[in-house]
Amino acid sequence: MSLLAVRDLRVRYGKVVALEGVSLAVEEGEVVTLVGANGAGKSTLLRAVMGLVPVAAGAVEVAGAHTTGRRAHEMARLGIGYVPEGRGTLRTLSVRENMLLGASARMERNDARGAEAEMERVLERFPALRERAGQLAGTLSGGQQQMLVIARALMGRPRLLLLDEPSLGLAPIVARTIFATIAELRAQGVTVLLVEQNAQAALALASRGYVLEMGRIVLEGAGLLGDPRVRAAYLGEIAAG
Repeated sequence: MSLLAVRDLRVRYGKVVALEGVSLAVEEGEVVTLVGANGAGKSTLLRAVMGLVPVAAGAVEVAGAHTTGRRAHEMARLGIGYVPEGRGTLRTLSVRENMLLGASARMERNDARGAEAEMERVLERFPALRERAGQLAGTLSGGQQQMLVIARALMGRPRLLLLDEPSLGLAPIVARTIFATIAELRAQGVTVLLVEQNAQAALALASRGYVLEMGRIVLEGAGLLGDPRVRAAYLGEIAAG
């Protein structure tokens, strides 16, 4: 049984078909990446899994439980962490306050001590954030804000982490830090579904990958980085033959 199973998913925006019959699976402990051109439907797929956009047909299952149609806060309670494209920090709140939002389930149980302990654990991974815990999120650099939204998602100890374009708009040296963080999460057994415009880095990190074109899965497997069609389309290389 897969940790995440998406079956024949269809999503529409009015008359526009964003996803058409998409199926994929993510097993526990895997990093699975989803690559494709802008507008292929990658972000829509993550948003549909998270319950942020309505599903016209098909199903989403988490650990065998049918979750199609559940709202985002319900998915979070099921252990799904989500890092949206464009960072999404609350700029007028401090780093610490942003992170506590990721521990909302603990706070609802009046477990403030548990939330603080979780923050200490997460901040061990992000020392730059520890140094800026009282600083407003809006004053952080782009890379620090990206680290903050990942840290916020990890505050909920997610079973599955959905990452949408974590390196977008970052300087190459900062992007490498983000990819190193994802590699550390993989080594520690965190399950990740990654959407990333840097196909080379994403496929190098992933256990398996899927290629999405115009709302449909057209390729999948463990060796996509070496596939000449992928290299020609997404890595700027000329396919042989």
